[in-house]
Amino acid sequence: MEHLAGNSHMEQTERNPQTEQIDRIQQMEHSLNRASRAVKHLSEALDEYADAQDALRQLSDYYGSDAWKQDFAADEAGLLPPDLKRGVLSEDAIWNLLEDVRDLKERMREVAL
Repeated sequence: MEHLAGNSHMEQTERNPQTEQIDRIQQMEHSLNRASRAVKHLSEALDEYADAQDALRQLSDYYGSDAWKQDFAADEAGLLPPDLKRGVLSEDAIWNLLEDVRDLKERMREVAL
């Protein structure tokens, strides 16, 4: 009989309104901390993104321009130093970045609503 009485006591403890309240407060504290971290990280990322707007405009203007075509042709002709980083001359790097920007803007619109 004591065994059953022990279980009954445990069930009462688990259903105790104070225990439910503590669990709820702990869960809300976890949610507050998680949301606060996410907002802080997003704010920092948006600051960095805002600072990169000039760079994005420069890349957008450069991609497909006469200057880009000349630089691409010079690279194809082997006229550029072999150790020069030239990711901007690939036909996909800038295009993919600009597509990512468009997708990101759409995601931000969707999330902000």
